[in-house]
Amino acid sequence: MSATELSFIPYPEFVADVQAVAAALEADQWKPDHIVGIGRGGLVPAAYLSHRTGISLLSVDYSSGVPSFAEELMEKLAVATGDGRTILLVDDINDSGRTIETLRKSLIDHGAVDGRVRVAVLIDNLRSTAKVDYRSRTIDRSTDKRWFVFPWEAMAERRTLLEEADAVPERLA
Repeated sequence: MSATELSFIPYPEFVADVQAVAAALEADQWKPDHIVGIGRGGLVPAAYLSHRTGISLLSVDYSSGVPSFAEELMEKLAVATGDGRTILLVDDINDSGRTIETLRKSLIDHGAVDGRVRVAVLIDNLRSTAKVDYRSRTIDRSTDKRWFVFPWEAMAERRTLLEEADAVPERLA
């Protein structure tokens, strides 16, 4: 049996997190041409942020494990930065940093222009190797071991949530 603590995020708290990211973005002089939701976890926050800010929404399917789905769009996004466009990648949580680092590396490998890509998350782990530009709140994984369950993830069976949480053992280290 898993010792994982599931922490269900209520819908109003999720909306408040999106509002906080939108406020941080609006307070900055930098404005993206496109919001890019990172699949799976970043798709819903990105859609909400797109509606809140009026910025167009794109998505990249990273979680499927089918690299071609992500790489084709990453190449297009990198080219767009060369044309002067700015991109905001959005995910639900920056936990280990692997997803963000992988996507940043892909953009760089495809020639993305430095400074034209930024990252926003709802929850940012201070211990993550990846750094983000906008966040709603921070956690410290050295003390906070909860597995956050966002409203859209609450549709999954408890067993599935625990399996997903246990697949990230560095969270408990």
